[in-house]
Amino acid sequence: MSASRSIKQEQVAALRDSFDRAVATVLLDFRGVDVEKITDLRGRFRKAGVEYKVVKNNLVRKALADNELAANPSLDEHLRGMTGVAWSYEDPSAAAKIIKEFRKEHAGDLAKKDEPEKLTVKCGLLEGELLDARQVETELASLPGKDELRAMLLAQLQAPAQNLVRQLQAPGQNLALVLEAYRRENQG
Repeated sequence: MSASRSIKQEQVAALRDSFDRAVATVLLDFRGVDVEKITDLRGRFRKAGVEYKVVKNNLVRKALADNELAANPSLDEHLRGMTGVAWSYEDPSAAAKIIKEFRKEHAGDLAKKDEPEKLTVKCGLLEGELLDARQVETELASLPGKDELRAMLLAQLQAPAQNLVRQLQAPGQNLALVLEAYRRENQG
């Protein structure tokens, strides 16, 4: 086996592992975006725990060959041109939120008149489902993040305890109010 072939097999295995471990994946077309902006985007991904790589479309096809998505013709349509892949391993909405925020901040630079739009979402993968670009930007990006879900869960867990404390304090407060009213009445 040639060295280049074994390298490609290793790359395919690494990509397959990334796709298998990811809870959500977003495929991007980054054509026309300058190096400074891509470096900024990569930094944001890294901070959020999102892995981002530029990959060859054929390697993605081979990595997903055993997956049920391989038979989906829509996926093959998205694997054209330059492809950047962002894998989210913990928070399914992390990559989509970062891309949406990044596009909003750089809207003037990314969408100039008479030029094709730069940094576009090709598609997304979530739990074995293929999402189109619109679904990634509206639905996936609007899902609550990991920290937001934790805060919501904590609030739900604390609510019964807070209600119990209020109920236990109510008779004492009521008694104190009655005694204070009685004291005022007898003083005046």
